[in-house]
Amino acid sequence: MLETTFLAAFLTGLLGGTHCVGMCGGIVAAMSFQGGVGVDEATGKGGRQPFRFHIGYSVGRIASYSVLGALAGLLGSAAFLSDSLYPLQRGLFVLAQVILILLGLYLAGLNQSIRVLELAGSAVWKRVQPLLAKVMPVRNLGQAVAAGALWGWLPCGLVYSVLVMALSAGSAMHGAALLLAFGLGTLPNLLLMGWAAESLRNFARTTWVKRGAGLLVAAMGVWGLFQLVR
Repeated sequence: MLETTFLAAFLTGLLGGTHCVGMCGGIVAAMSFQGGVGVDEATGKGGRQPFRFHIGYSVGRIASYSVLGALAGLLGSAAFLSDSLYPLQRGLFVLAQVILILLGLYLAGLNQSIRVLELAGSAVWKRVQPLLAKVMPVRNLGQAVAAGALWGWLPCGLVYSVLVMALSAGSAMHGAALLLAFGLGTLPNLLLMGWAAESLRNFARTTWVKRGAGLLVAAMGVWGLFQLVR
């Protein structure tokens, strides 16, 4: 069922764009119109960042996701060392699907359980956030990748939910690939946000968009449980 899990992770990133716009919109806006490259010498105000910088941010961010996925996959791989641990393997898979359902309901605005995962990561972010400030303003592509890599540690219910899914991936490599698929799914929304931040935020706040995307994500979790029972 690994291929289905990869697809679910990708679609979670893609359909979770309604959450990404709300949570990361401020960061993207700050990066899009900061000092550094494109700064107006007369006013001192930052101009729009080059598109290659947005690519750099996403490369660094997705790299961080993949590292976290590898660690989660490695942690969960012990369940795949012996056939006697099959009940544990199945338990991890069920947990992943339940988290996917809760995540979908969270995106739809119908359940807030996933926020517990975000609160759990806030302590780590308090240590990482000062490092992000040190690489700002971004003036070259290397700084953009570094800023993106630090941004990847932002407490996010979507990321943490897919990390739980990575526990059932079976290996560090599959865990990294799962988070890579998720990261690629987030790419269209966050790249577009860098150029149309305000209009995209308004669209993502529309109730029917949030509900539709969230319920589709939840449906993937229900489908995963159905596949297991079948």
